[in-house]
Amino acid sequence: MGAVKTKRMPRAVREQQMLDAAVRIFGQRGYMAASMDEIAEVAGVSKPLVYLYLNSKEDLFTACIRREAAALTEAVQSGVRPGLGADRQLWDGLRAFFTHTAQHPDAWSVLHLQARTHGERFAAEVTTMREEIVAFVTRLIGAAAREARPRTLGCAGAADRPQDPDRPEPGLSIPDRPGPDRPGLDPDLPEREVAGLAEALVGAAESLAAWANSTEGVSARQAAATLMNFAWAGLGNLMEGRPWSPTDPDHPGRA
Repeated sequence: MGAVKTKRMPRAVREQQMLDAAVRIFGQRGYMAASMDEIAEVAGVSKPLVYLYLNSKEDLFTACIRREAAALTEAVQSGVRPGLGADRQLWDGLRAFFTHTAQHPDAWSVLHLQARTHGERFAAEVTTMREEIVAFVTRLIGAAAREARPRTLGCAGAADRPQDPDRPEPGLSIPDRPGPDRPGLDPDLPEREVAGLAEALVGAAESLAAWANSTEGVSARQAAATLMNFAWAGLGNLMEGRPWSPTDPDHPGRA
């Protein structure tokens, strides 16, 4: 293979070009099978230049994880529209998450599969990203619980709220937020319960994104609506004071 000729360009631009190529190769080949030769060829640079900029394969992979983790976190947080109800904000966040992972499948492979299975150093980078997203979802669930406080008859009901053009299609609808016709809701979910719900929701989103990316015909919107319907129905029961609990088959009614 001959030397790769490169045009002069700013270092930051060239580095992003290398990271783009690396994410593609790591995502498609896997960390162990990916070669610096192939990454350099896809980036259109020489292998020595890749080492000059990013030191080693390990450092290059770490840089990929950090960049893609920051991009995913930013996509989720910026996708949420402030001022809407908590259910709408959760819906926006889920849709942003599934849209981003669908549009960047190689990046999602790096974060969800490769980084978690090739050493503690890489896994720790993804854990940091995940903790930030879990904290964000925890705040949304907490806000949903606060919104569930009983409303007076003077409050606006569902018919008075503006229509959301991004509401899921029929059959994939999100239950309405509590209103004056749904009194007696309990906003006092224990802090540990809220944290556990956020962990469960993020874990489900991660698994569903991997499934959606490998299943033909599943759109980001459909994946988001599936998880929203699954999660919001359960959250609604909790906030209405109707938690599920196992019963003892030998003593009906006893948990």
